[in-house]
Amino acid sequence: MKRVKAACICQTLHFELKDGVSRDYAVSQVKQEVEQYKKGLERNHTQYRIVEQKEQPDGSIIIKIVKQYNSAPVGDYLN
Repeated sequence: MKRVKAACICQTLHFELKDGVSRDYAVSQVKQEVEQYKKGLERNHTQYRIVEQKEQPDGSIIIKIVKQYNSAPVGDYLN
């Protein structure tokens, strides 16, 4: 029988600007979306570590994140 001892997922997320709105509004919406994403992780008690967060020249944001996979233990992945 096998059991999951530890599991995490590594993702690169690109929060892109929305089309059809002013650039300033789109940039503020992206920043708000990033904050909502982080709050959602915390609300769901998902353990995570942001490896890198970069704002791009166009105002979009790229986040590299390692986060808990489902409800599996994270082991040493987040150290």
